[in-house]
Amino acid sequence: MRTGLTLLLVILFAAFGAVFGALNAETISVDLYFLSVSAPKGAALLAALMLGWLCGGCLVWFARGRRERRRAKAAAAAAVPAPSTAAAEPVVPGGA
Repeated sequence: MRTGLTLLLVILFAAFGAVFGALNAETISVDLYFLSVSAPKGAALLAALMLGWLCGGCLVWFARGRRERRRAKAAAAAAVPAPSTAAAEPVVPGGA
């Protein structure tokens, strides 16, 4: 059931992309100050979506790494007991 639903969604999005690309076939010019690129609207939209997906994935990856390091540090600090000075016997010079 799950595989069929996934396949249906993939086909639906592929059809939507094909229709969008066919209806917006004219080219646009993207000026990046140091580079000017001419591309079809569909390709420009796909590139923008992929760039956003990559940037978002990198941000989540870095945030997750920071959170995991913070948790590991807190777990390590909780695992090491603090030395207790109240229960220690006083050391007397000369062994008396």
